[in-house]
Amino acid sequence: MRKYLIKLYGKEKARDIMIDNRENLFGQNSLAYALGKRSFHFFCEYFLQDVFVPKETNEAAELAPVHYEIWNVMEDMFLKDVFDKFLGVLPRGSAKSTVADFAMTVWVHCYSYSIYTLVAGKTELDAIQFTAQTRSAFEENPYIINTFGVLIEPNNRKYTVNKLELELTNGTMVQAISSTSSMRGKKYTAKGVGYRPTLVIADDYQGQSDIITEESREKKYRTFMQDVKYVGTRSIIRDGKKIKMATKFIVLGTVLHNDCLMSRLMRNPQYKQIVKRGIELDDIDEYFNKGLWAEFRNILYDKSLDDPVAFADEFYYQNEKEMKFPVLWASFWSCLELAKEYYEDPIGFKQELQNDASSIGMKVFHQTHTIPRASMDKEEFDKTFLICDPATGTTSKHDHTALLVGSRKTSNGFRYIREGKLIKVEFDDYIEECVKLLKKYPDITHVWMEKQTYNGADVRELQKQIAEIPALEARRIEVINEHQSKNKENKIKAIAGKVNNGFFMFAKEDEKFTSQILNYAGEGFSPDGDDAPDATAEFDRLVDELKVTRFVTLQDKSKMFGR
Repeated sequence: MRKYLIKLYGKEKARDIMIDNRENLFGQNSLAYALGKRSFHFFCEYFLQDVFVPKETNEAAELAPVHYEIWNVMEDMFLKDVFDKFLGVLPRGSAKSTVADFAMTVWVHCYSYSIYTLVAGKTELDAIQFTAQTRSAFEENPYIINTFGVLIEPNNRKYTVNKLELELTNGTMVQAISSTSSMRGKKYTAKGVGYRPTLVIADDYQGQSDIITEESREKKYRTFMQDVKYVGTRSIIRDGKKIKMATKFIVLGTVLHNDCLMSRLMRNPQYKQIVKRGIELDDIDEYFNKGLWAEFRNILYDKSLDDPVAFADEFYYQNEKEMKFPVLWASFWSCLELAKEYYEDPIGFKQELQNDASSIGMKVFHQTHTIPRASMDKEEFDKTFLICDPATGTTSKHDHTALLVGSRKTSNGFRYIREGKLIKVEFDDYIEECVKLLKKYPDITHVWMEKQTYNGADVRELQKQIAEIPALEARRIEVINEHQSKNKENKIKAIAGKVNNGFFMFAKEDEKFTSQILNYAGEGFSPDGDDAPDATAEFDRLVDELKVTRFVTLQDKSKMFGR
């Protein structure tokens, strides 16, 4: 308390204030109440101390300079009314939602700085979780209850309290919605007066589905801008004096694309901005692929080692002084763990941790590990599947039909793409190719066929031909027909780390198949198409999900005794 009094009033006045209020430091109408009203910093570190101050009774991490920077901006926004719109472009896991979204909402409603706060999360579940966290602060935080009294009365019909709305006893409202709900037209009525939102927070307002295509990016941006334009109110000025602030807007998130909502708002001069990277280096691709970090990467993915992760960790600890790098939140983030996350998925890491979308439209896969097909056939596998992603037509405008025979190695779970084919064929030839592969690989137990193209006609035809071939019918091959439910681009990018680091092995002979994988750069950016990486990603999902039933053949017991 003394620290913040000195910051606001200087040493001498702070001392006098402490003396004058020595019997009224905490509780209702106390010095703590008055100081929290004038200092967002103090409010967070005293009233929300179990969230922000490390103690034996909690799991809080020491805050980073960026968190205090955000609090300074919040004070300028509400206490000094310097600006109306704030944009926080911060990495995933940097506590931006807690430091700005949650703390700000609790503060402005304890002091009625905001009459009606509207918080928009990415999904309704996000909105529900935010409401629950905020409600907990008002209902269970002893410091807030002792000073501000009972702010939530869920059993009092006078106040609306549910999973998305919190009406407080001081005549203010917190409402949470999903990003798919429009902000326009929202109002809160108290004491016969209708209030438009006085504070609007958009927290991770956009998702991957909002940036996949140019149309989806444009739609998200236009919807947000129109909502912002009409949801709030302008400031009121009378006789040259501002008597009412305009609606305040706080937008928090990460950059997902060079033309996504956050990227566009970064180019908007109306927004006061804080833009940060998780690792404070200009080129992390170069940094993590040379010197000691290159040695670390080679150890981490050395399949000849019994426990490559342990060996890599030991290498880091032996060279920690030389390998440490500057991070945004040093007390919470480990250089070692961040590096592992980078190697697992460099593109996703740069997008989520570095706010760097420059790799969008760039190649996802950097290398494929190949060995001769004959060498693969000598390995022992516990699962082998045939993946079929058909396409209609044979012209250059049509996609390829992708056929993939994939196996999982028993000992370590590595994936072996024993045969990958990209062909342009009509229906009958497609089925014939499937039958050939079933004959060639007798350990195939499952066939997965994508449903969108032939809607099950290919499944029926393949099952018919299997039934006519005794050797195939005896294997009891299961044929699965499914629509692809997941976003294709996200699904493919999810296997990038596995492919780049050799968890997948491809047949050296299948150059056309591996070439399409290496040329994949995302939807709309891949000149060769995406059939091979799509089939590979589907195999990666299925090989762990599907169970293989082994059938036992019964023999005549008399043969056991030579009769």
